[in-house]
Amino acid sequence: MTASAPPTRRVLMVAHTGREEAREVALAFCKALSASGIVVRVLAAEAADLALEPSAYSPAIEITDSEEDAAADCELAVVIGGDGTILRAAEITYSSRTPVLGVNLGHVGFLAEAEVDDVQSTIDAVVERRYVAEDRMTLDVQVFRDGELVTRTFAVNDASVEKAARERMLEVVVEVDGRPLSRWGCDGVVCATPTGSTAYNFSAGGPVVWPGVEALLMVPISAHALFARPMVVAPTSVLAVEVLARTEGAGVLWCDGRRTVDLPPGARIEVRRGEHPVRLVRLHDSPFTDRLVAKFGLPVEGWRGQAERRRREA
Repeated sequence: MTASAPPTRRVLMVAHTGREEAREVALAFCKALSASGIVVRVLAAEAADLALEPSAYSPAIEITDSEEDAAADCELAVVIGGDGTILRAAEITYSSRTPVLGVNLGHVGFLAEAEVDDVQSTIDAVVERRYVAEDRMTLDVQVFRDGELVTRTFAVNDASVEKAARERMLEVVVEVDGRPLSRWGCDGVVCATPTGSTAYNFSAGGPVVWPGVEALLMVPISAHALFARPMVVAPTSVLAVEVLARTEGAGVLWCDGRRTVDLPPGARIEVRRGEHPVRLVRLHDSPFTDRLVAKFGLPVEGWRGQAERRRREA
């Protein structure tokens, strides 16, 4: 009785093909993974940008026209680019729950696990399966008009309600767990996950929340009000933002800065914990504190913690 062949390994490649460096790194991954017997799947538009010839690789590169099932049967998605590209990959992989491994070519790249200088070691980690997937909370976002559900989507980082016109303030009432909290004249309101706490939430003055904390965040943007503080609520809470019906200004909903929905006066947005998490790949068991220090270039010179003192005394 002969042993059955091991299952074929597949990896989805998503790249910011508008950047030359990203194209070079993506081609390096395709070459190395294929040489290790891993099938690489690429979206058709990106394959054209990369000038890929599928048959030039063994096993051959798989080209797919559909983003909807692009990640099906893939053990992970390797993403070459910044946080925006990683968020796009999160959309593609959300239904299949395929883990996402980001290689940062952006500025800060909080969602990325590897830097462009670590390409070879990252390739080795994928080939040798030296990685783990970490579940991160998402947001379920619903938009109602005249009491009717008109849009339902999700967000990894944040769902932000913003004014549609620069010259007009947005008038909203915010609600937590079915009870009104306050009315704000503002530029907008950000509802975020802990993962998104270092994104728009951070720029709006919200708190940085460690990924291991399960919570939802609500942060007003330039609110003209006495009570307009960032809030952290339970992960089971439901946040709501209503655009006042009598207001002259309209709003717009942004999810992860990628998907938009127009919000006329009277529109209501409800945000709750998402049914499914997004899965981010981790290669290193480093504390989130170290990531903050590295990504933001925080000054820690002069620190002599207990472990450091012990090393010096040894």
